[in-house]
Amino acid sequence: MDRGQPSPEPAAADHVAPGPSVIAPVCAVVRLRRRVRLLRKRCLPPTAARPDSEPQAPRAHPDQPQFFTFDGPAELSSRPPRKKRRRSRVVLYPEMSRKYRPRVERRSRAQRCLLLLVAIVGFQVLNAIENLDDNAQRYDLDGLEKALQRAVFGQPAAVERIVALLRDYLATHVHSRPLLLALHGPSGVGKSHVGRLLARHFRAVLEDGALVLQYHARHHCPEPRAAEDCRQELARRVADVVARAEADEKTPLLVLDDVELLPPALLDELHGFLQPQRSHHFHNAIYVLLSGNGGAEVTRFVLQNASRALALRADGAHGAGAAAVAAQAEEELRASLRALLVREHPLWQVATIVPFLLLDKGDVVNCFRDEMAGEGFFPEQARAELLAAQLSYYRVAGREFAVTGCKQVVATVNLL
Repeated sequence: MDRGQPSPEPAAADHVAPGPSVIAPVCAVVRLRRRVRLLRKRCLPPTAARPDSEPQAPRAHPDQPQFFTFDGPAELSSRPPRKKRRRSRVVLYPEMSRKYRPRVERRSRAQRCLLLLVAIVGFQVLNAIENLDDNAQRYDLDGLEKALQRAVFGQPAAVERIVALLRDYLATHVHSRPLLLALHGPSGVGKSHVGRLLARHFRAVLEDGALVLQYHARHHCPEPRAAEDCRQELARRVADVVARAEADEKTPLLVLDDVELLPPALLDELHGFLQPQRSHHFHNAIYVLLSGNGGAEVTRFVLQNASRALALRADGAHGAGAAAVAAQAEEELRASLRALLVREHPLWQVATIVPFLLLDKGDVVNCFRDEMAGEGFFPEQARAELLAAQLSYYRVAGREFAVTGCKQVVATVNLL
C-alpha cells in the first residue's frame, strides 16, 4: 500500500479490511444460504406460501391450462368437474396386536319372542296329542273291537267301520256336533246284538249306567200311546243323560232300536238334537240308530252282486284288489241307502250309514254253536249244521244267504 499498489477491494477502501481468516467463512455462509434458498424455490409448489422477503410469482388463472392440451380454455371450463372417488380405508392390524373379528349384529327381542312362541305352540301340540291318546284309552276301544269281532258273525266290514268312527270321535271330548250312527239291514243280521254289546261296554268303561240310554220303540212308545207324550219323554231323558255326562266330562251313548217304528214327531225331535243352535251338552254324545229301513235294498244289492258281496265281507283281507272292490261296493250300497232313506226323513241326511249284509249259511252255523254253548249244550259242528239246514236261504251264484239271518236261532235252540 505504501508503495502505491492498488487495493484488492476498492469498495472497501474507506474502512479497514478484515483479515483473510474472517472473509472465507463469511463467503461460504453466504453461498450456502443462497443455495438453500434456491433449493427451497425448486421444491415448493407455485401456490405455496413464500417468505415475505422473497417476491411471489404471479398465480396462474384457474381457466388457464397448467399443461399442454389440444383443448382451448373455453372447452376446459365447460366440462363438469369430476367427482373424486372416496376410497375405503384399509384396516391395518398391527403385527404384534391381537386380531378380533367384527361383532355380530345383535338379534332383536322380537325374534327371541317369536322363537319362544314357536316353542310354546309346539309344546301345546305335543301335549294335545298325548291328551287325545289318553281320552281314547278311557273307553278301551281295542277291547270293544275284540268283543264285537268275537260275538258278531258275518259283519267284519261293519264292525271295523263302527270302531273306526268311534275311535275318531272319542279322540277328543269337545265336539261341534254329535256322532250319529245308523245301522241298517234286514232282520236277523246282528244290528240289535251290536247295540246291546255297545251299551254293555260303555256301561263298564264309564262306570255309570245312567250315562247309557237304551230306547226301544216297541216298549217305550207303543202304538196306542200319544206321539206327543213320547216326544216329551224322549227329550227329557236325553237331556238328563247329556247333562250328567257333561258334568262328569264323559261322552254318553244313546241307543235307539226299532227306529222304523218311531212316529215322525220323535224323528223330528232326534233331528233337533243334532242342530248347531242346541246347547253344547247335546254335541258331546253318540247316537246309535238301529233300523230295518233299507233292509230290502240291502237284500237286493247282495243278491245282485253276490260275487262282490264276498269281497265286501272279506274287508280287504285278500289283498289290495279285494280291498278296492270292497270299498267300491260299500260306497255304492251306502249311496243307494241314503238316497232311499232321505225321502222318508231329513234325519238320515246327517247320519253316518253303516249297512249290515245278509248272513250266509256258515255264519248261521256259527250262531247256532255260540247259542248252544251259552245254553249249556256242547257246540257240536254236525248238530249245528243240521239245525242251520232247517232255515230258509236265498241261493244265488252257488251261495246260500239266510232269509231271516240268526233271528230264529234262539227259538230253535230253546226247543232242544
